[in-house]
Amino acid sequence: MIDHIELRTRDLAASVRFYAAVLEPLGYRQSVDDAAKGFGDARGADFFLIAGEPADHAHYAFRAASRALVRACYERGSLFNALDRAPALAPHVHPNYYAAYLRDPDGRLIEFTCHEAE
Repeated sequence: MIDHIELRTRDLAASVRFYAAVLEPLGYRQSVDDAAKGFGDARGADFFLIAGEPADHAHYAFRAASRALVRACYERGSLFNALDRAPALAPHVHPNYYAAYLRDPDGRLIEFTCHEAE
């Protein structure tokens, strides 16, 4: 089980704006505003950004409860020219795997995915 993720970013302010927008449909809010900027839901922050040189260009995914939320996150990414792959089924993964992809301000691939049937 993952407890939290921390990413280094070249432009902290730009990344905070980006993640605040694209994660809002999933219920994430910025709740920590120290050297690390933390986002989470009512349970607490589990996604953090800190200033620094990115250590990797890993692919990571946020789970959405519905396909509509996947589309909402993707649409928010258009405000940042962050679009990579439009929402679509990926039946090679499993019949209900629905995902969309964005690139964050540091170029990392971000996936929003739903495993439920529509």
